[in-house]
Formats: sequence, structure tokens, C-alpha cells
Amino acid sequence: MSRLPLTGIRVIDASAVLMGPYASQWLADFGAEVIKVEPPEGDSTRQTGPTTERGMSPVFLGVNRNKKSIVIDLKKPAGQAAMQALLSCSDVFMHNIRPQKLAGLGLDSASLRARYPRLVLASLLGFHQNGPYGGKPAYDDIIQGMSGNAALVESQSGTARYFPTVAADKTSGLVAAMAILAALTQRQTTGEGSLVEVPMFETMVSFNLVEHFYGAHFEPAQSPAGYPRVLAPWRRPYRTLDGHVCMMPYTDAHWQRFFTALGEAALAVDERFASMAARTRHIDALYETTGQLVAKQDTAYWLALCEKIDVPAARMNQLADLPQDPHLQATGFFETLEDPAMGSLRFPGVPVHFDGQRPPTRTPPRLGADTESVLRQAGVAEDQIQQWKKEGAVGLKPT
Repeated sequence: MSRLPLTGIRVIDASAVLMGPYASQWLADFGAEVIKVEPPEGDSTRQTGPTTERGMSPVFLGVNRNKKSIVIDLKKPAGQAAMQALLSCSDVFMHNIRPQKLAGLGLDSASLRARYPRLVLASLLGFHQNGPYGGKPAYDDIIQGMSGNAALVESQSGTARYFPTVAADKTSGLVAAMAILAALTQRQTTGEGSLVEVPMFETMVSFNLVEHFYGAHFEPAQSPAGYPRVLAPWRRPYRTLDGHVCMMPYTDAHWQRFFTALGEAALAVDERFASMAARTRHIDALYETTGQLVAKQDTAYWLALCEKIDVPAARMNQLADLPQDPHLQATGFFETLEDPAMGSLRFPGVPVHFDGQRPPTRTPPRLGADTESVLRQAGVAEDQIQQWKKEGAVGLKPT
């Protein structure tokens, strides 16, 4: 395809697990050369889940497409020298190394900014370092609990649970990718890089309070925090006679057409449901009433009715249904890649199109697959590469 927007941008990614790799995967999808720096044992997600080849687990495959892999032992001085060689010819350095460890690795922001003034430094943290939580370790479950995710599920269902997806990692990764792009844009104007800090905790608090700060925006508060419509226990796919339907009458006209089509004239003019403000106050009653009505017919009936009266509705997919979804099939969303060792591998494609084309997908890299080529591109002499290999400071692709 034509040149991607980030072609020519080199990103050194020393992050691990999910937040950082997810962020850098977006940059790679958009054309950046992303060099994944891994310790000798590799990113821990290489071992997460069933696989046909050790080190190429499904979780690793999910967040590391379109990248290169280089093995560097940052605990060794020679490994630190190798990292400096990479940074000297790169545009972005991103990591999730806790601040107290950076100086010992020669990677503290003050030193790097003085040495490489055009480099964008992206620090992906659990918490902003100036607060009392600064420097503490953080994982998705911890941040989901602290930022209100588990409490939101408890308020709706009665049981405190995390969202059944790594919501904190992925949301924070998206924000990190966006912030890095903003810093690169700023560099075009100023000629200088900058320090970008993306804390998971603050990012997820911001994410959750978009709608859930609600009446707490005001002083004094006009209501407790929490958006009632979203927290209503009946806000879920409606059960039908043979499955579930996701149905969303939303506007005044939607609800009037819906109730009228069902022969429920009284509900169509019920003052509890006549306006957005009224429906918000009586959301539990609205959703419970609707759920009882929907349970009387099968899914096909509701899909046909909603199509007729122009109310948004869809069948509820299981995860296993997604590769067969007719829209995703028609748009060619899923891609199958042939790997010499693992055979056919299926990937969700890049969802974004540029000039009508979807960026290509490349198989995530084996551990250390690109160590030699990347170091050579950075101007490191062959004898130096071999010396670093001998010292165990860098790891080369197994032969």
C-alpha cells in the first residue's frame, strides 16, 4: 500500500506485558518501525496461553504484530551501551520501568533529554510519580479496583468484579499512543523532544468519570457520582425466546415508535418515559418493563421489528461468532498469515484505513530475531556486536 503516516519514525519500546506493547502496536500499525527491546528471557506474555511454539503465545501475538525484537540485558554495562546506540538514532523511547530504577540503567529522563534533545521519552507508569503512590507497581487488576471499575460492576450487579477484559492496560495504551503522537507533532514545530508521562491510575479515573462523575461536577453536588442509565441492573442484552438481542431505543421518538408498534399505547404516553430526563429518573422501571416485553418473542422478531421502525438493534455475538460475522467477513477484517513454523495464524486486522486501505499485518517477532540487523542499522560495528553477544549483553536469533 501507499506510505503509512508514521513511516520513517523509529520507536524503541522497552515496555512489557500489555499497556506499553499495545500502545506501540498502534504506532507500528500506523507505519513506525517499532523495535521491541526484551530481556534474555523475553516478555512474560510470550508464555501466556496455549501455543504451537514456545515463546509465541496468543497474548503475545495479540499486542506485538508489525514489530521487531532485539534482546538486550540492561543489567549489564555493555547492554546499556547497546541501548544508547539505539537511542542515538531513534525518535521515541517508551518504557514501563519504574522511576527509581531508571538512573541505574542510564535511562533517567534528565540524562536522556540532555543527550538526545530530539528524542520523545514516554514513561508509562502506574501512578504519576509526584503523588504518594508514585513508584508503586501496578497491574490491570490493581488499577481497575482503584479507579472504580470493580465498584461500577458491584453497583449494577451486587458483586464486585473487574471488567472481563484488561480494560486499564488497553485504555491506558491507547492514551499513551495518542500522547506520543502529540509529542511527535509538537517536535515538528519546536525541533525538540519532550517527556510524556502516562499514569494508568489517573488515565482510568478520567476514563470512568466521563459519564460517571455526573452530579458531582457541581458544587454542591446535584446527585451522587454514577450515571443511572448505565448502572441500571436491567441494562444488558435483552433475553428473547431463543437468545439475546441488543436493542437501543434512545430518543423520545424511538421509545414512542417502539411502544406503539407493540400495541402498548399507555406506555407510549407514560410520563415516566416521555423524555430523556424522565427516562433517566425512571431508568430501572423502563428497562425492566422493556425486558419483560422482549422476552415474549424470538430474536428474529425483534430484529425485524426494529428494522421496520428504525430503532438500533443487533444480535448478541459470542466471541466465537466474530470471525463469521458477515460485516467483518465482507470488509476482510480478519487476516490469515502463513508462518513457516506455526502454519496458519489468524489475526484481527488493523481497524483503521488510510486512503481506503488497511495497513498490513506482520507476524509478531521471535525473541531476538532482529538483534543483529537493528544494531547494524544503528551503526554498531560487527566485532562490537559479537563481543556484546559473548558477554551476554545482547541476544542473537537462534540458528
